[in-house]
Amino acid sequence: MVDLFDEVEEQLRSARYRTLALRVLPWVLGIALAALAAYVGWWAWKNHQDKTAFKASDEYSAAVDAYAAHDETRAFGMFADVAKTGTPVYRAMALMQQGGLRMQANDTDQAVKFFDQAADVAPDPMLGDLARLKSALALLDTAPYAELEKRLQPLTKDGAPYRMPAKEALAFAKMMAGKTTEARGDFAVLSLSPDSSDAMRDRARLAMDMIDSGSAKAVPAMVKAAAALPPTPPQSEMQPQAQTAQPGAAQ
Repeated sequence: MVDLFDEVEEQLRSARYRTLALRVLPWVLGIALAALAAYVGWWAWKNHQDKTAFKASDEYSAAVDAYAAHDETRAFGMFADVAKTGTPVYRAMALMQQGGLRMQANDTDQAVKFFDQAADVAPDPMLGDLARLKSALALLDTAPYAELEKRLQPLTKDGAPYRMPAKEALAFAKMMAGKTTEARGDFAVLSLSPDSSDAMRDRARLAMDMIDSGSAKAVPAMVKAAAALPPTPPQSEMQPQAQTAQPGAAQ
């Protein structure tokens, strides 16, 4: 009799387990299908991103080749195509190249627009701050000090990738605005900082000599010369990206 009761209880437990399994099974299947759909979606997105990046890389390289062949008009149009359809990295780089080409044509207003657009689409501070610095340098000898300070001050913060070139540009802006005491202090720091390049230290010492001697008339020409130089890239910058971004962009 005990065995019979045990058998009946076992059958009831089995029935309850089957009922519970039937209730849970749709949820388990739904979760599994959702996970599978998410994976397939991620894979398709990743595959699309990779194809877009490869395509943008090829088009960007072709534009650089056109520039190297001194076909600036064709290069500008090719960079424009990359800026429209490429990945954020290549879009930002292409826009900076367009800005550089406009600087070569002495069209500062258009150059600044391209640099500002590059800063907006850049996916990280490494590219974004570089575009912002180029924009400020393009305006260095024409814009009022208040605008230059607004553009450059955020780039001088600790940890910013181009803080030293930005500090130098801000010192020149103060110098041109007649803030010679502040400018000389900034140049003194630049001349002694281990983070400054040799060229930056030389310019800082020359600027201090000019301030001390009262040679203010030579400042605009010196600023233009400094603005024409590419900023020294930080050591952490990706080398392939830095190499491809040279033609036309470093203005």
